[in-house]
Amino acid sequence: MKTITTTEDLAAFCKAAAQQDYVTVDTEFLRERTYYSKLCLVQLAYPGEGDENAVLVDPLAEGLSLEPLYELFRDTSVVKVFHAARQDLEIFWVDAKVFPEPLFDTQVAAMVCGFGEQVGYETLVRKIARASVDKSSRFTDWSRRPLSDAQKVYALADVTHLRKVYEFLAAELKRSNRTRWVEEELETLTNPATYDISPDDAWLRLKTRTNSPRFLAIVRELAAFRESYAQTNNVPRNRVYKDDALMELASAKPANLADLGGLRLLLREARRGPIADGIVEAVARGQACPQDKLPKLDKSREKLQVNPALADLLRVLLKSKTEAEGVAAKLIASSADLDAIAAGERNVPALSGWRHEVFGADALRLCEGKIALAAKGQTVRTVEL
Repeated sequence: MKTITTTEDLAAFCKAAAQQDYVTVDTEFLRERTYYSKLCLVQLAYPGEGDENAVLVDPLAEGLSLEPLYELFRDTSVVKVFHAARQDLEIFWVDAKVFPEPLFDTQVAAMVCGFGEQVGYETLVRKIARASVDKSSRFTDWSRRPLSDAQKVYALADVTHLRKVYEFLAAELKRSNRTRWVEEELETLTNPATYDISPDDAWLRLKTRTNSPRFLAIVRELAAFRESYAQTNNVPRNRVYKDDALMELASAKPANLADLGGLRLLLREARRGPIADGIVEAVARGQACPQDKLPKLDKSREKLQVNPALADLLRVLLKSKTEAEGVAAKLIASSADLDAIAAGERNVPALSGWRHEVFGADALRLCEGKIALAAKGQTVRTVEL
């Protein structure tokens, strides 16, 4: 198995790959001690058997540039195949502001092809490639050099078996005329907004028990400071302070450094220095926020009057449709989405795109009383009214 450590060798491989229909891609990285993922290895393969036409690329090698790889990513004549691509794509977007195009994600494709929800790579390899994957090296330190033979074998298997998985799923999508379904799903993965986290919006990810606008203003400022500090210093946000400590800070409203000493959940490192100063300043900003600038939670769905009987019928319809089509139910609609539809909400993903074809059209007809559901043996069918 070949490990590439020079830009010249990477360019040669990418030039050869550019002559193929597709190339499979995977990465190994570390993120436990940093905000941004540290790329430690890139695995690549194009059509062939075994380790043939497959390489490991060492991005930690001195002087190596990934630009030849990024040029391959920009080459729209070659499909770039990943499994569960989100974290991989984030690495490449942060590093070079590039997305592989066109993109194929075998996890998404597998859900569309009836392999269940968020199916794992090992499962697909076993069912499609009729092979097994040794995952014993999965949680090893990929930044240490030299890599062991076991690590190399494990890493390479993530792209060699992926070739057969891709070929099978691509053929199945073409046969069932569902290629467009996968393309719609991948639009989110190739949207920069998916990975560009604004500190000002960081508070929206948090769950709060108190919806007081003033309390939320302090939460917003504390979350913004934490996100900004974590990004600037490349440390995990929980190393600044954890979510429960953030909520404790918002409740206690410390006005000075001395007040931080009485808090139970705050890390010792956050009680002094720039983090402590940032906390006090963030709380002060939240306290001083003008009334018309106070944040408010979106309670639109909370006010919806859900018809529980209709919501139950929608669940039955969804189960019937997904079983008939061989598609993972959660890929079409969540339980909250079904409740929203039953309450009259129409700005729901399940009612647009390919989901509308599979489920949304009949869901609306059910809500409008145009169809009913009837059981026939082990199946449920729709009945025109």
